[in-house]
Parts: sequence; structure tokens; C-alpha cells
Amino acid sequence: MARLILFNKPYGVLSQFTGGGPGETLADFVPVKGVYPAGRLDKDSEGLLLLTDDGRLQAQISSPKFNKEKTYLVQVEGEPNEEALAQLRKGVTLKDGPTRPAGVALIDPPELWPRDPPVRFRKSVPDHWLSVIITEGRNRQVRRMTAAVGLPTLRLVRWRVADWTLEGLAPGRWREVRASSAVPRR
Repeated sequence: MARLILFNKPYGVLSQFTGGGPGETLADFVPVKGVYPAGRLDKDSEGLLLLTDDGRLQAQISSPKFNKEKTYLVQVEGEPNEEALAQLRKGVTLKDGPTRPAGVALIDPPELWPRDPPVRFRKSVPDHWLSVIITEGRNRQVRRMTAAVGLPTLRLVRWRVADWTLEGLAPGRWREVRASSAVPRR
């Protein structure tokens, strides 16, 4: 039976089991043999990372052709205006081509754990939070999208992948879910 693990990846941790220093790899947090990330989160991003031992499930979760929604809570620098939000919603053109349209909403600051190190604060530049929903997963895609519309990302937390969320899962913690429910609806 396939295994599926939900992990709340802390800031500064690589989405791999080897290659980093102490406290920087998945091996320091998830002592389960034979599982691999289904998708990636950059070292400077936080949040939900799915791990499985099933290659087919890994492809279904991470491949854009399966249209699995991924929800990110994104703290951006600057004042999002309707034009910037509309650009994100219709898709923006990046160096590797146009993105698919995204679900984007301005949200109140979410109740999250403190980040270590904290996000830099600048009195002269406001920051705001967005909810961004995408069905792709290109390298640093959300960061590149917000930068393309003049809103650099300060903090990025992946909250949801398909039907799986971080709900009740502290940073650095993981839980296994039933593999029989492993392929959620689109």
C-alpha cells in the first residue's frame, strides 16, 4: 500500500533528504525510509510538502497535466492594486512563457507561526497578504509572478495541495494519511 506523508516544511529546509547541513534536509525531520517529495518547495519557502513512496501518485500530485490546485499564502511588499491582481488572475508572462490564470485574492494577515528568521520590516514600504491558487508548479513560480507585477514576495507558505492542507500541523511536524484516499478529486 502506498504511503503519503504531509509535512510542514520550515523555512531554511531543503526539499530533499541529502545535501544540506544539520537541520537543513528532510532527513532531519521525517525518519521514514523510501519516501520522496511529490513536488518541491524552495529553501526560503515554507509549508505543505507531500512525500510518497508511489511514483504514480508522485506524478499525479506534481505534474501540471493533472491540474492539482496549490494554495499559497503570500506576503508581498507594496500595495496590490486591482491592475496587478487582474494581471495575476489572467496569467503573467515569465521568461519561460505565460502562466496559467491564477486564483488571487487580497486577504487579512493569516495566523501563522513566527518565521525564523523574521521577515524584514520596513516602515516606509507597506506589505500585504495574498492567497494565490495555481495549477502549475514551475521553479519559484509564485515569487516570479508577484515580482512580474511589481509585488516582490517577502514570505511564501504553501497551505494546500488538492484536498490536503496544513491544518493542525506545526512547522517541522508530519503526519501520514491513508493511501486509499491518496488520489483526491481534481
